[in-house]
Amino acid sequence: MYSSSYSRSLLSSSDAVNSSVWLIVSIILAVVGGILIYFLFLSKKNEGKFKGFVGWLYDFLSFKKMFMEALLKITYLIVALYITLSSFALIGVNFWAFLGTLVIGNVVARLIYEFSLLLLVICRNTTEISKKLSKKDKEAK
Repeated sequence: MYSSSYSRSLLSSSDAVNSSVWLIVSIILAVVGGILIYFLFLSKKNEGKFKGFVGWLYDFLSFKKMFMEALLKITYLIVALYITLSSFALIGVNFWAFLGTLVIGNVVARLIYEFSLLLLVICRNTTEISKKLSKKDKEAK
């Protein structure tokens, strides 16, 4: 009995060492890989060079396309449905709590998501303005 618990503790300590070593190796590989991808794949000279999946990957990694807008819209729908459906659990307890959760909960959720989308729209518009201004500067020279 003593030997089996001793072997289990040795096994778990070697597993912890292996996990720690792998975490360190993972950090080193991630840093080196990130630097290489940034300088070799995402350089400005490669812009517009790739087509298909590699082109999509280039746009995704260089943040040319924003996926947050679609994600925010989907999560808003999920949250709004959850607030609406969960408010019905309160109808038997307190009608005013039900009504407050149904109305105020959905209004607050909508305001939060609209503010988040507003920030994304501002980001997109400033990016478009910057692109147009840089094109005008190039044409003027």
